[in-house]
Amino acid sequence: MSLNEGFVEVTGGKVWYQIHESVKKNTPVIILHGGPGSSHYSLQGLRILAEDRPVIFYDQLGCGKSDRPTDNSLWTIDRFVEELGLIRAVLSLERFHILGHSWGTTLAAAYYLDKPEGVKSIIFSSPCLSAPMWAEDQEENRKKLPLNVQQTLKAHEEKGTTDSEEYKEATNIFNNHFVCRLDPYPEFLAEGKKYKNPDVYNIMWGPSEFYVTGNLKKFDCTSELHQIKIPTLYTCGRYDEATPKSTEYFSSLTPNSQFHVFEQSAHMPYLEEQEEYVRVVGDFLRKTDS
Repeated sequence: MSLNEGFVEVTGGKVWYQIHESVKKNTPVIILHGGPGSSHYSLQGLRILAEDRPVIFYDQLGCGKSDRPTDNSLWTIDRFVEELGLIRAVLSLERFHILGHSWGTTLAAAYYLDKPEGVKSIIFSSPCLSAPMWAEDQEENRKKLPLNVQQTLKAHEEKGTTDSEEYKEATNIFNNHFVCRLDPYPEFLAEGKKYKNPDVYNIMWGPSEFYVTGNLKKFDCTSELHQIKIPTLYTCGRYDEATPKSTEYFSSLTPNSQFHVFEQSAHMPYLEEQEEYVRVVGDFLRKTDS
């Protein structure tokens, strides 16, 4: 399998991409990473999907190997939709699958609902398709944490001190429950923190996974999910912050969709149950192509 990479000029700077070519000529899949302001780094193991088809990664503007402009007006969902359209055009993707994870599902939905032509299927992996619902789900998840952790989070949010070390430590406890349950925490994930851009995350989302204050706060496309007519797969982990209840609800609103729960995972089943994740996703893509 050959590899090629390069940059695409978008509004605000250059965006890095990487294509894992495949000997098989099946429809390519483009991977939309989470965040906002994260990178493809934690998802790179999905290059194994290139056994069947070309796999395309890119780091959204502001993070990873892409440019990091300081113009805060760039961090809007509309610009990220435009960015994906430009990447698609430069790479001449006439037909393609989308695999979005977390915020990548927000972007996938927004892109498809604006530009559906040529999108063959969508995988919504640990989806966030309604920020208000996400916030409600995290309120419920927080109640499952030790009482002192709940109190620490609440106190710092009320005081506006969410950048304190105490708040970050309490956030890590939440993450160990609902984001990644691997113990020990994978060393390579810790190394990937340098590719993240917390400024983009704060502007668009907020200070933590469960405290939504950014410009995505009111994003909700649930009323439009009935417009997705292509094959669609919804997945999440049993302990995911993208809860099975909400994920199944999104699936129920989407006509031609399937729903799958990874029983041993939180928000990163592509790492927590890598073999099973690749099997489920690979099977779906193959069936869609055939």
